Amino acid sequence: MAIGEFGGAPSLPDEGGLLMSAPLYWFYEMSHAALNPSRAFADATRILFRNPLNPLALTTFGKSVAAACEVFERAVRRYGRPEWGIESTLVGGQRIPVNVETLWERPFCRLLHFARVFDHAPLRPQPRLLIVAPLSGHYATLLRGTVEAFLPSHDIYITDWTDARMVPVTEGRFDLDDYIDYVISILHLLRGDVHVIAVCQPSVPVLAAVARMEAAEDPHVPRSMVLMGGPIDTRVNPTRVNLLAEARGTAWFRRNVITKVPFPHPGVTRDVYPGFLQLHGFVTMNLDRHIEAHHNLFHHLIQGDGDSAQKHREFYDEYLAVMDLAAEFYLQTVETVFVRHALPEGAMTHRGRPVDLSKIRRVALMTVEGEHDDISGVGQTKAAHGLLSSLPDKLKTHWLQPGVGHYGVFNGSRFRAEIAPRIADFVLTHNFRSAGDKVASIEAKRVTPLDSN
Repeated sequence: MAIGEFGGAPSLPDEGGLLMSAPLYWFYEMSHAALNPSRAFADATRILFRNPLNPLALTTFGKSVAAACEVFERAVRRYGRPEWGIESTLVGGQRIPVNVETLWERPFCRLLHFARVFDHAPLRPQPRLLIVAPLSGHYATLLRGTVEAFLPSHDIYITDWTDARMVPVTEGRFDLDDYIDYVISILHLLRGDVHVIAVCQPSVPVLAAVARMEAAEDPHVPRSMVLMGGPIDTRVNPTRVNLLAEARGTAWFRRNVITKVPFPHPGVTRDVYPGFLQLHGFVTMNLDRHIEAHHNLFHHLIQGDGDSAQKHREFYDEYLAVMDLAAEFYLQTVETVFVRHALPEGAMTHRGRPVDLSKIRRVALMTVEGEHDDISGVGQTKAAHGLLSSLPDKLKTHWLQPGVGHYGVFNGSRFRAEIAPRIADFVLTHNFRSAGDKVASIEAKRVTPLDSN
């Protein structure tokens, strides 16, 4: 099971289940080690049959051998954490350097700041955005396109979650309560002068963190929050994966998908939901599509279609890079969000205290959904509007993006052309809060709030 193909709701590898036990992780590591010689041989053969000095390199046979070796090598490779690769951005027609800095760090997360190096202060307001990346199997770099879309006009911060197998057991546990604590701690660091964007899975803990801060009359609540494709209420238009998670219950997942990190990883003996099992869930959800994609890669390589082959490599370098999740976080998320529906039922707690969404009065809300989202069904994120009963309607906005699935909610051409500009307008509209906690600024008056779709 995986918490969404790109974060969001649970997805199961198959309906029959997959029996897990601690030795399986060891067997997985051993199989990777056993395949290393074959992978090295395939890579060497690929290089040999692409060498221009090899007379077979320009023949159909030679190209076929090289293509087959690359497809094999990529299929058995272990993919590590991808690089951000963001070195500059275009602001007002000028190319501005970008430095990625770590501002805050805990055992399971870092806060990164994409610091733009300006020669002169920009004339247009540059609101601060905190993007809370999903902790659901992929690294935060999955949101590279999201960051790039907002970087020209915003000051960007993002949560960079740590692979649980890299965290020694001496650092302690990490569960949903800790996740909420991390969000609150980051908001305190940014002193409330920030807008939060929760992409998919973080929608629930971000909403809970804001509710807890509002209940405590915390002065550092964010100015606004944007929930994108998140499982706020999975009883609304439930997807297949929602129904399977609810039907199996938390005990099934504890028995079947939790294992211990093996040696020699730093987190040896830590209980985790392993990344390789997540990847199994990701791939089997759309197996035909992935088989076809690799079949196409083989033919692109033979035909010399370098652009198409490179797009395939870039996508799968990100898609196949997965991380382990701390078992307690995974199981508590399944139980709270997908089995008990604790947030919409008003039964969710944080550190033993109730998460009361009616306490939210100052933080503007925008929800974004995709018309064809098969991870978080249409209406699951919008449900937040009805739960925030004390928030004035003028502080609420919803957008349903036509023609996109789950991934398209936060990435791709339609996100850049239609979703990101709407979020930017919403953020600028609510970038100032008066002493009476009302939106009031010259810049805000120049922006017309978006109509709900």
